[in-house]
Amino acid sequence: MEQRSLGSLSVSIIGLGCNNFGIRLDEARTSTVVSAALDAGINFFDTADVYGGTHSETFLGKALGARRKQILVATKFGLRVDERRAGGARPEYIKSAVEESLRRLGTDYIDLYQLHRPDLEVPIADTLGALDELVRAGKVREIGASNLSAEQLREARRAVEPGAARFVSLQNEYSLIQRAPEQGVLEEVARQRVGFLPYFPLASGILSGKYTRNRPAPAGTRLAQIETPLSTRFLTEHNLELAETLAGYAERRGHSLLELAFAWLRAHREVASVIAGATSPQQVQANVAAAAWSLSASELREIDELVPRAA
Repeated sequence: MEQRSLGSLSVSIIGLGCNNFGIRLDEARTSTVVSAALDAGINFFDTADVYGGTHSETFLGKALGARRKQILVATKFGLRVDERRAGGARPEYIKSAVEESLRRLGTDYIDLYQLHRPDLEVPIADTLGALDELVRAGKVREIGASNLSAEQLREARRAVEPGAARFVSLQNEYSLIQRAPEQGVLEEVARQRVGFLPYFPLASGILSGKYTRNRPAPAGTRLAQIETPLSTRFLTEHNLELAETLAGYAERRGHSLLELAFAWLRAHREVASVIAGATSPQQVQANVAAAAWSLSASELREIDELVPRAA
């Protein structure tokens, strides 16, 4: 599988999002999915301390076991875990959060440690200083951020002390349906040579081909529950119309909608790895197979006509 640079790391173009671990997957099924990912050539696993009520990190660590050094583990801190662990980006919180993540993952280092969202009450210089200490101590190899604007990314770059660790990745939502990063973020990550990690690459499943107009969401799928925040946001007539149009475009070229969604993100050189969740080995294999389609410049222009770029 193609690999791209993320700071000093070389990550597979398709990564595995671990947000299902501990929620939709128990420990045994997590191990099955992780093994399928490794067999398929995926070396980049993205989790967070809050996923699965902290069980995602634990399940991932157990599933990797002796294979730990074969892969790259990315995790996050900063969201509220519970009453005792309220989140944030203060140095003292970061120091305790990383120790808990290391323990749950069963490892003595994290390959990519990410700020889950900006903490407006803490100077970014303080956060970066604490993260740099973790890098110097060997507990973290690289640092990244998530959900930052272009200006926040610029502010973080200005705050880095000479020779200190800087953000090498930015993880924001990006897909054929959600193209907001085109409003300055992609330009900024390219300028700073920061690897971009799109989350929700399938728009919470809308671009998987599972959901169609005038039919109820399939039972057991993420959007099957009516009026949840995800279903209300993604399962709209507009999004389903876009998905239908894109599916027709892909099918006329012998591909699926899912393959188009992955191929389109892969075509952006700013993208280091497309992180997608999976609940079965079959889903892992489908995600990896989708990376084989290389879109031409003319095809990318045609897609822009079908789904206009962000203003």
